[in-house]
Amino acid sequence: MDPARFPDGTERRGGVEIRAAGRRLEGYAVVFGVEARIGGVRETVRPGAFLASLSAAGKDVLALVDHDPGKLLARTGSGTLRLAEDSRGLAFDLDVADTQLGRDILVMAERRDLGGMSFSFHAKDEAWPAPDRRELRAVDLLEISVVLSFPAYAGTTVSARSLGLATAGQARLRRLMAGVI
Repeated sequence: MDPARFPDGTERRGGVEIRAAGRRLEGYAVVFGVEARIGGVRETVRPGAFLASLSAAGKDVLALVDHDPGKLLARTGSGTLRLAEDSRGLAFDLDVADTQLGRDILVMAERRDLGGMSFSFHAKDEAWPAPDRRELRAVDLLEISVVLSFPAYAGTTVSARSLGLATAGQARLRRLMAGVI
């Protein structure tokens, strides 16, 4: 069994960036075209991979810490997690609850101590252009996670943003989600 695949077929991968903006975290859980080494396989996520999953009626995607369902940060079902796919990747914006977990994650994001982002999914459409190369074309997104240590995708960055920059970033994400961009 592939070490990244669980018995139920769920897979987890790392992403690229996260920013703290007041009581919000925002960034990209996945960046398209960034290669990850999963065992002996080079894997990339293609644009459009999340479109069907994000448009599914009643879909509730979670935001967790280290894929731990006991460490819930937000969810789409309650409106505290917002997700949108753009030309760069899977953008997220989440409201952080005033809990010990939320405060700890915000402090770590502001200090740039977080490892990055990750996501769990079931592959719906994939291509194997070579025996050691996999392209994810469509996935059923289950959750995104803040990763404290080492996400699967290299080059992950975590940074805190000032309120002025956060406001501009939030406006861009709102336009993205409204289909204006």
